[in-house]
Amino acid sequence: MRREIDYQDAEGLDLHDTVVKINRSAKVMKGGRRFGFSALVVLGDGRGTVGLGFGKAREVPPSVEKAQTDARKHLVRVPLRGTTIPHAITARYRSSYVKLIPAAPGTGIIAGAAVRAVLEAAGVHDVLTKALGSKNPMNLAKATFEGLLSMRTRREVEERRGVKIG
Repeated sequence: MRREIDYQDAEGLDLHDTVVKINRSAKVMKGGRRFGFSALVVLGDGRGTVGLGFGKAREVPPSVEKAQTDARKHLVRVPLRGTTIPHAITARYRSSYVKLIPAAPGTGIIAGAAVRAVLEAAGVHDVLTKALGSKNPMNLAKATFEGLLSMRTRREVEERRGVKIG
């Protein structure tokens, strides 16, 4: 049950982007090394809409532009409960695990750079996090994104189970 946003609908949103990571790779050619760049960008409106994009190019600016376009194509709406997340969750992407725990108002975002970028773009202001396994920024950002995608509101759980909760 993904809450995807149509690419055309993204034009009306006030989106802000953050470059999470830029990687440089090199391949050895006859005349020397040839460099390529990949960029991971988080796009969000700070009110529950967030997207994660990846782009590769020979120079840094085109790779960031490609990542922004990719993030715009993968925008999703995530449920929030006030300034925090609805419930605690552990998410995984490859060998990176991220534990997201709701926090009281005023706590702030207790997280590393990659996880913080995704949570800020989504509009989460109070949350505790713990990164486990690989600390690769790309994998941590994707794990956080997957964790936000798997969040469920109380109403969604009630409808899915067919019962009334508390």
